[in-house]
Amino acid sequence: MSKYPTGVEYHGGTLRVWFMYQGRRCRESLGVPDTPKNRKMAGELRTSICYAIKTGTFNYASQFPQSPILRSLGYTPAGVTLGNMSDKWLELKRYEIAKSTFKCYEVWVKGCVGAIGSERLLSDIKNEDILSARSSLLTGSQSYSHGNAKSGRSVRTVNAYISCLSAILQFAFDNGYIDKLPSSGITPLRKSKRDPDPLSKDEYRRAMRACTTNPIRNLWCFAINSGLRHGELAALAWEDIDTQNWTATVSRNISLKGHFTLPKTDAGIRVVNLTDAAIDALKSQMTYTRMGKRHSIVVALREYGESRTDECTFVFSPQVTSHNGIGGNWYSPGSIGGTWSNILKRAGIRHRRAYETRNTYACWALSAGVNPSFIASQMGHTSAQMVFNVYGKWMKDNNDTQMSILNRDFSDNVPLMPQEILHKK
Repeated sequence: MSKYPTGVEYHGGTLRVWFMYQGRRCRESLGVPDTPKNRKMAGELRTSICYAIKTGTFNYASQFPQSPILRSLGYTPAGVTLGNMSDKWLELKRYEIAKSTFKCYEVWVKGCVGAIGSERLLSDIKNEDILSARSSLLTGSQSYSHGNAKSGRSVRTVNAYISCLSAILQFAFDNGYIDKLPSSGITPLRKSKRDPDPLSKDEYRRAMRACTTNPIRNLWCFAINSGLRHGELAALAWEDIDTQNWTATVSRNISLKGHFTLPKTDAGIRVVNLTDAAIDALKSQMTYTRMGKRHSIVVALREYGESRTDECTFVFSPQVTSHNGIGGNWYSPGSIGGTWSNILKRAGIRHRRAYETRNTYACWALSAGVNPSFIASQMGHTSAQMVFNVYGKWMKDNNDTQMSILNRDFSDNVPLMPQEILHKK
């Protein structure tokens, strides 16, 4: 076999060339097998490269458009569109976020790309384009290729869309696809803080009376008196219920139809001490589902590709209340709230979103003087700070009763420090 021409070498089963450019030795793989003919052609290519460098006509990006060396040489890849970059960014995000979050990202990215144009070059996108896209998303003036216009989106939703777009552009900037960041200086739109809107005790009683079946009444009674998130409620199984101590272990959530995951945060994996009303709801529900079919459920874990299998006899099942008997074996996040609006309407109660069942639990607990840290642990919050931030108003309403609690409980026998610290001494 012939010798290697100057500047041609064997590497990893193929040929590559090396040459000096801007004071540094550059190596580029040609991706061709090591044969005498290819060696000769590689030598000729290397000679032409050296001549172009010497005469000042060499264009590195044109000769080796996929070279990782381009970025260090200050080249900016040309011809990359917003559609191409959003696809690349989404694919990389797939491995670090939950499936439900990824589905949201897909919707947000599609909205942003539709507002600006998938064929727009990244290098052509300006700050003004992003502001115009935000305006069209807010007002619903955005038009799609099929000719229909979307209705205006909420401030919260638009902020999520633009945050996604900004992340894509930041990724492009960090990796050398663009040399300036068009989203720089764009801040989120101001949005009003949504205060909790809990049911009153009277509204609660009316709502329970308005339930058309016992299983539906049990579901909403348990939801209000346990504070579980609706995805956790839908995924709750009898295997999670300790009927001796009356606790519920929350270890799974359902975020998409048929897709089970861990709870929202690590703090969401918890043991909930059940109230008397929640216990009564479970006792009533036993008649309907306790001896039901057990299902093998795959639960996706936080690490990409990892999962576990749980055996679940679901506490709440739409099959029980289905008129035609073909309801699902468990509720999906969307369907679990399907009966909520009808209950409020029949009871003559002002409409609220179904999530207010969770807020009702927190507000009632605070109004009763329950320790915020205990409430936080029961609801799956990382700390009591979330309770202070969201439900502070209900804590202030309780101030009038605090002195009576202090006067009732203060005595000479009260320890000056927690019991666990006293026992260590």
